[in-house]
Amino acid sequence: MWDDAFPSFLIGLREGLEGGLIVSILVATLVRAEARSRLPQVWTGVLAAIAVAMSFGAVLTFTAASMPETAQEAFGGTLSVIAVAFVTAMVFWMRRSARNLSSELRQKVTGALAMGSGMLILTSFLAVGREGLETALFLWTTAQAAGESAGPLTGAAIGLVLATGLCWGLYRRVLKINLTKFFTATGVVLIVIAAGVLGYGLRDLQEGGVLPGGTAYAVDLAGSVDAGSWYSTLIQGVFNLMPTMTWLQVIAYVAYLAVVMTLFVRGVRATTPEPEAGRAAAEGAAAPKPAARRRPVWVVPAAVVAVPAVVAGLLVALGRPKPAGDQTVAVSESDCGKGFTAPKPGRQTFRMRNTGRQAAEVYLVDPSTNAVYGEIEGLAPGTTRDLVATVAGGTYAWRCVPASGKAVTSKPVTVAGGGAARPVAPVSEQDLAAPLASYRTYVGKGLDTLVAQTGTLQHDIEGGHLDKARTDWLTAHRTYASLGAAYGTFEDFDQKIDGRADGLPGGEHDKDFTGFLRLEYGLWHGQSAKELTGPARRLSADAAGLRKAFPSQDFDPGDLPLRAHEILENTLQFELTGDTDEGSGTNLATADANLAGTRELLTVLAPLLTHRAPKALPTVDGDIDRVQKLLDAAHDGAHWTPVEKLSAADRQRLDGATGQLLEDLAPIPDLLEIRKSA
Repeated sequence: MWDDAFPSFLIGLREGLEGGLIVSILVATLVRAEARSRLPQVWTGVLAAIAVAMSFGAVLTFTAASMPETAQEAFGGTLSVIAVAFVTAMVFWMRRSARNLSSELRQKVTGALAMGSGMLILTSFLAVGREGLETALFLWTTAQAAGESAGPLTGAAIGLVLATGLCWGLYRRVLKINLTKFFTATGVVLIVIAAGVLGYGLRDLQEGGVLPGGTAYAVDLAGSVDAGSWYSTLIQGVFNLMPTMTWLQVIAYVAYLAVVMTLFVRGVRATTPEPEAGRAAAEGAAAPKPAARRRPVWVVPAAVVAVPAVVAGLLVALGRPKPAGDQTVAVSESDCGKGFTAPKPGRQTFRMRNTGRQAAEVYLVDPSTNAVYGEIEGLAPGTTRDLVATVAGGTYAWRCVPASGKAVTSKPVTVAGGGAARPVAPVSEQDLAAPLASYRTYVGKGLDTLVAQTGTLQHDIEGGHLDKARTDWLTAHRTYASLGAAYGTFEDFDQKIDGRADGLPGGEHDKDFTGFLRLEYGLWHGQSAKELTGPARRLSADAAGLRKAFPSQDFDPGDLPLRAHEILENTLQFELTGDTDEGSGTNLATADANLAGTRELLTVLAPLLTHRAPKALPTVDGDIDRVQKLLDAAHDGAHWTPVEKLSAADRQRLDGATGQLLEDLAPIPDLLEIRKSA
């Protein structure tokens, strides 16, 4: 988590120290002026500034959450660019102002004392508020880049706590910090981080359709960089440098870094640092003793804090963006697309209302090619749901497929203009027929091998050759594990052959615990050949029964794309955690067989994937090769390293590489989903 926390830690430390120094100087000046009765006014302004900053963060979060996905990307990208501008301005301002910060603030406080309590509250509010808003904006953008909030919030909290401690020390005259040197050093690091945030923001704007060049890649190291490695995670988290970057990202990153860093370094050389710049935090200029005033009622600060929160709540509740499109399109068994008119190019939101009596699948299609631009599955009668799609120049129509009955297609409309939209070429059962036949052949051969291997295992155990049985058990189990895409077809045989003891009343000793894992438990827990003969015969019989039943079993062609992701999802959940280990310590061998099964499945699906997602297979192949290398390093001949004996670094690397592979496999079920057309 530290890679995501570090940028926020740095901004929390800088902004917290800046705001804390201001508060320290305000308090010191009032104390020196014997105006302690005015301190609640300072804290009122500080609390109000904090409330505004937190409310600002809430508005950003809920505003983005209510937008369509592409609008979220454009919104986040815009705020990232704004955050870079704020951070850049802050870096240069602090470089110039660090030497004279104390004296300037004392002059402002002295003037505020003469003008009354309202001005003192405003002074402290404005002094802290700017840092608070900058911090909220930067935290929000870094959390968006990291894809999670725990790391950035933790880093910012640590930075703010440390800054508070430093400012307290300065106020108590126990610390001396050269502010010029401090802000120079952190400024250099922040400029590098801001360059990465700028690149990330521009990528969001490209994905949101605001900027062009989203597919013009200058750097594409996805096939050669281990995305799960510690160094890759650190670089991506701290600097926002990704394995794949567009030309716009690279040019902006290099240009920003070259220009801003050059100007910053030149400015530092031209400035003579002032030692002991932090001493002023503990000193205050004498100010005229103000006229006695009554301590303000504490309801005032409470109200000041509450008002921004209430305003933020109203903005979130009432100010949610409306859908980009204002068309309501009717869906029914007899009339599809009523109310549909030619929309403008760009990201559009259509409100689909089912006015019929049946649930329906709804597709926005190109009627000439049947390519799908957007879809809703299972739109129930009387309900309304939003369908979001990107529309470019071309011809569009709605296709409504009721639960029973024929599909209905609306009249086509023509959209004028340019732009680019990415439809999904439809896949039918006929398209999957050839891949399914190839995979059925692969599974059939695998089951032939399995029958022979479980027979050998049975003979080993019946003959009392338990050492040989352990070797032959692993061979047979790996064969079965390589058939993962067919598990849903095997019906009850899968539970009999590879079922777990979890949930059984007797656990590993339950009579219904059978198959490979039952034999694994016995072979590696000292059970005799006599005790294992029955389970071995039953496993051999179940394997033979599955081979006989398989040709007539119903293999849903839609299972093939789904299994491309699910096989390794189960591997990550059960094998790479050691959850299914019954004593052999061979979970990684099973994972290796699962990987081989996934590779075979992708081979038969390749013809359908190549023209639908030309970059998907090369990326996935690179991911598979990375996982394969990590698994190869975990065994020596027939000996496999148990999962729990992997080093922390190796286990993290394997989990990360598998997670990246799963992420790149995730779009395949959607790309190859069978869409109803009749």
